[in-house]
Order: sequence, then C-alpha cells, then structure tokens
Amino acid sequence: MKTIGLLGGMSWESSIEYERTINEYVRGQLGGSSSASLIIRSYNFSEIHGLQEAGGWEAAGARLAADAALLEESGAEIIILCTNTMHRLADQIRAAITVPFLHIADATANRIIEAGESKVGLLGTRFTMEDDFYVGNLEAHGLDVLVPEADDRTIVHDVIYNELVRGIVSTESRDEFSRIASSLVARGAEAIIAGCTEIELLLQPDDVSVSYYPTARIHAETAARAALK
Repeated sequence: MKTIGLLGGMSWESSIEYERTINEYVRGQLGGSSSASLIIRSYNFSEIHGLQEAGGWEAAGARLAADAALLEESGAEIIILCTNTMHRLADQIRAAITVPFLHIADATANRIIEAGESKVGLLGTRFTMEDDFYVGNLEAHGLDVLVPEADDRTIVHDVIYNELVRGIVSTESRDEFSRIASSLVARGAEAIIAGCTEIELLLQPDDVSVSYYPTARIHAETAARAALK
C-alpha cells in the first residue's frame, strides 16, 4: 500500500470526510482492521481564507508547494489537496514534488465520463465557478459546464464561507442549493457537481433531480484506489 499525503484543513469539516472515506475504502478492500497509510498537513483555514480574499495566491501557492514537498520527504507516495478552490495552485504544487499529484477535477471528470454524461452544473466557491482553472479543466475533458446566475453564485459562495466551513448546516441553505441545482437542470444540466468539498455536507443526492457528483468523496476514493494498486 502506498502512503497518501493530504494537504487538508481547508476546511477541516470536509478534510475529516477525506480521511473517513479513504480509510473506509481501504478496509472494504483489504478487510479486517486494515486502514490507510496517511500523512496529513492540516492548516488554520482562517489564514488560507485571508490569503484568498486578499488575492494572495502566490503566497498561498508557495506555502502549499513547500508543504507538499515536506509530505514527500516524509514518505508520501501520492499527494492530494483536500479542497477544490486551492487547485488553482495545482501547477505550483506539482512543480515542487516528484510523486503523483491527483487533481480533484480530473478525478471528477473521469467519473462523469464513465457514467456517459457530458453537460454538468457546477456549484462551488466564486473562485471555482468563475475562474478558468477549474471550469477549464473540466472542459478539457470534453464536458460542457454550466454555472449559476450571478445572484445565485453569490448565495452559494456566501453559504460556503459563512456557514459550511464553520460547521453550520441549515435546512434553509439546503433548500436554496436545491433550488439553484434545479435551475441548472432546467438549463440542460445532466448532472450536478458539488465543486466545493463542503457542499456535500449540505446537499445530498436526494436533493437534486439528476446525477450528483460529490467531489471530496470521488477524490478520496480515487486516491485510495491509487494507493492500493
């Protein structure tokens, strides 16, 4: 079994689910008391969020890249970044390591393509929905990506940062996310991507009328399969 290095804590609410999913997958495959070999670097998310809001992406990238290198030095044979938004810095991280870096959008796109779907609705932070680093990656796999209208993008972004990363899960916000997902379906989306790892703490498959792709779970399962090869 290969050792997985996790860059997490962005936020820890969803990073814990990464650990749970990876360990459950490994135990399911190997049985008994088996669990994964993990090395974890977990951040104070308030510092990362501050860099995001200030546009300090270069500084954030330098921090993540340096820590990815430390994970490799500590024995990690696979590196994953437990957040969608910070994949904006994927190239900096890859440049700092020699072991495989498993990109969350690649893992998600592969799962969607395997299911035979091509037109998807994307929910995530404003950075993920509006910047090219994520949508462009999905489009490079041949997917047609829809994002919510501007007012709904604001709702999704604000719920993530004001509620979900703080462990707040409300019925009102779930209803809003379900409504926004339905608006994407009405525009032709065949599936909904939970393109922020915290969204799947709120929105469940039964809350949408089409296929649902929880990126944290997909990413974690992809890493676990790679570790067991």
